[in-house]
Amino acid sequence: MYSKYEIKECPRCGEKFECKPGNITQCQCYGLILSNEEKTFIKEIYDDCLCAKCLIKMKNLYKEKKILEYFNKLDR
Repeated sequence: MYSKYEIKECPRCGEKFECKPGNITQCQCYGLILSNEEKTFIKEIYDDCLCAKCLIKMKNLYKEKKILEYFNKLDR
């Protein structure tokens, strides 16, 4: 059983945030939609929750990575 609230430190930026696995609709990441590919990308680098700001940054980083991969294929 999860505790209702947990104070975590974001492994990417070091900021503290409230993680609420027992009340996900009140969690700071609620409403942020990540594709399965984005989740896998993040899990390959971090093994714990990130703050919402870093989740957005990682989502954008994944998008940039895919764009670079696309253009690298065109250059061949």
